[in-house]
Order: sequence, then structure tokens, then C-alpha cells
Amino acid sequence: MSGHTENEIVVAAPLDLVWDMTNDLENWPQLFSEYASVDVIERQGDTTTFRLTMHPDENGTVWSWVSERTPNRAARTVEARRVETGPFEHMNIHWEYSEVAGGTRMLWRQDFAMKPDAPVDDEWMTDNINRNSKVQMALIKDKIEQRDRESRGAAVPSN
Repeated sequence: MSGHTENEIVVAAPLDLVWDMTNDLENWPQLFSEYASVDVIERQGDTTTFRLTMHPDENGTVWSWVSERTPNRAARTVEARRVETGPFEHMNIHWEYSEVAGGTRMLWRQDFAMKPDAPVDDEWMTDNINRNSKVQMALIKDKIEQRDRESRGAAVPSN
């Protein structure tokens, strides 16, 4: 058994802005509500290896792991995977961006499997990721759309 999620949202902003903001790893703590810090470990070509640290959970536990992420701007995709897998046997994330009526469609596809001794199973984690992805995508949408409005407002001369 393994887990699979697929979540998407349309951001009312140009693809370049959505791409730039969502691929600026060092600013993820300002974009995502769940991340306390991002520490870049290595950049090799287009691939970045980094440590993500979350805010403490309801029990005070701080979760942290190392991932690697490779954006392909020409294909409008990003491939990411956990290097330190923690409770996962594997965790792979595919991001996809496309221009659509009304803005930019951003899709996150996650394929994973929990280790047999993990505290939760694939079904629980699938539900958790689906629930959390919707929350994070809505926050990201709001922040990018706000930035787009601000940049458009700054570009319009006042009378």
C-alpha cells in the first residue's frame, strides 16, 4: 500500500510571479504557515538540498527533515523528495504550473509510503496531507495575489 494525493488551486496572478514566489525556498517561512525555517545545505546545478523545520505541533514536537528540490522552469515543473525520510519509506512531490483562464494553476502531487513502524498509516497521512495542502495552498494564493495587487498598484501612476 502507498499514499497518493493530488491538490490544485488557481492563483489569480501571472505564472512568473507564482513560480518565483513558490520557488524562493529561503522565503518559505513567510509563504507557508507551517514552516519555521529553511536552511539551504547545498546547491548543485538546479537542485537544492535543504532542511525544513516546522513550528512545534500541539504536543510541542518540532519536526525537521532534509529534502531536495529540482525546478525545471521550461517544463513548469518541480520534482522534490525527502532525503531524510523520517516516518516515510519515501516521499516524492511533483509541482506543476500552468497558465489558465484567471491566472495560474498550481498542482501538488505527492506519492509516499509510511514505514511499518510509523505512528500513522498511509490512509491517515493521505487525509492529513489533503487537508493541510488545501490550507497551505489557500494561504499561498492569498499572499501571491496580494503581492500581485501591490505590484500592479505601484505600476499604475496616480493622477
